Amino acid sequence: MLIDAAQFPLVWMRINAPSNNAEASPFSEFEALLAREEVFVLLNDEELDKGEHEHSPEEMKQTSLWMKRHKSELRAFVKAAIYIEPSTAKRLATKAFAVVYEKFWGYPMLMVASNDEALALAKKLLPGEQADARAL
Repeated sequence: MLIDAAQFPLVWMRINAPSNNAEASPFSEFEALLAREEVFVLLNDEELDKGEHEHSPEEMKQTSLWMKRHKSELRAFVKAAIYIEPSTAKRLATKAFAVVYEKFWGYPMLMVASNDEALALAKKLLPGEQADARAL
């Protein structure tokens, strides 16, 4: 997983891309974002059904344990995960999953059709000065 915070508070998270630091855990990169104690938005422009892989029971357990340890920080600092999906059918099909996602992670999973819509939504979600003049 690649976490790119170069445009913080806009944080690109690409699940199907290799990390810039193969030695580091994706959890450690995410913890560094949370340690900033500033609100941010996660953005993802991967197609929803591209490159999906099954998580092993051990991966799922580790993710769940990590999430439980960081639930309060996730709720406080992650305003949303915004997924860019051009397909209307795929966006609609994801609505039910988005409810489960929010219960698990503690922040909403929002779907938009384009980068422009993602940026506009992120701007609405972020405090004024953080969202000003940000570009994708």
